[in-house]
Amino acid sequence: MAVLQLRAQVLQEIRQFFLKKAVLEVETPLMSHAVGTDPQLAFFTTQYRAVPVQQRLFLQTSPEFAMKRLLAAGSGSIYQICKAFRNGESGRFHNPEFTLLEWYRVGFSLPMLMDDVDELIVQLFVQRGQPLAQTQRFSYQVIFKQYTGLDALSFDYGDYCRYALESQCAEAVTLCGKDHVLWLDFLFSHYIQPHLGKNRLCMVYDYPACQSSLARIKPGNPQLVERVELFINGIELGNGYCELTDAKEQDKRFNDEITLRQQKNLPQSIKDQHLIDALTAGLPECSGIAIGLDRLLMVLSESRAIEDVLSFPTHRA
Repeated sequence: MAVLQLRAQVLQEIRQFFLKKAVLEVETPLMSHAVGTDPQLAFFTTQYRAVPVQQRLFLQTSPEFAMKRLLAAGSGSIYQICKAFRNGESGRFHNPEFTLLEWYRVGFSLPMLMDDVDELIVQLFVQRGQPLAQTQRFSYQVIFKQYTGLDALSFDYGDYCRYALESQCAEAVTLCGKDHVLWLDFLFSHYIQPHLGKNRLCMVYDYPACQSSLARIKPGNPQLVERVELFINGIELGNGYCELTDAKEQDKRFNDEITLRQQKNLPQSIKDQHLIDALTAGLPECSGIAIGLDRLLMVLSESRAIEDVLSFPTHRA
């Protein structure tokens, strides 16, 4: 009951935060004809018995694409609190069905969005009588070098292998092979993330371009993308970008990811042509972020696992 009340209070405070900033609350579909193409995300499908042809629909892994269509239509700054679904994700920090807070601020740079995040998160902890230490901000390259001694932007297979062997993690060589992105994800999650945000919010920004996702390439430095991730007590809470507005580049990234999914024999995904059309029509310059509310509630309530803050985790639903 205490967690139920905490969730209700946090949702109310989040809505008040955005109301004061004149950010509009919106709703978008949980089912769609298209889905994200990211090879690292698995999705749920369902069969819609439409007449005369049965259709396959996807449960959304994020409301991002639909929200960008609203932005392109002139909605202005918007936010949403909704359910999202990711197949195969279950564990201490994962439930296949989870709650996302996602918002977009028109005309905001990435540093401005980071200020927005800082204000909201710190406020939620202060209102619980749990003030956080001063927020930290690190560039990806700096924090990666600090903990591993490796260059995140220039991939030297030999150096990465030596680090793995010296760290008594020889399995990384087999798991990651010569895939730079896999190496970055593996080393960051195992050797850097656990140290981030000790009783404070930590933001890591300016990711390597090979981890571009839906972020814009950093002006003046094609090796970087304008992306940020949030951590408290070693737990990843959110992922945000200065949003890519180039329709041709977005279409290329979708196609590249679909090809990679085929190469890895992953389930076929369908790119969102509506999003491409919206970008072609014109997405305003904006920055956006998605935060896992269940994980945030874990930290606020000092809970051990995500199921401790869910009334009905999937295995008990």
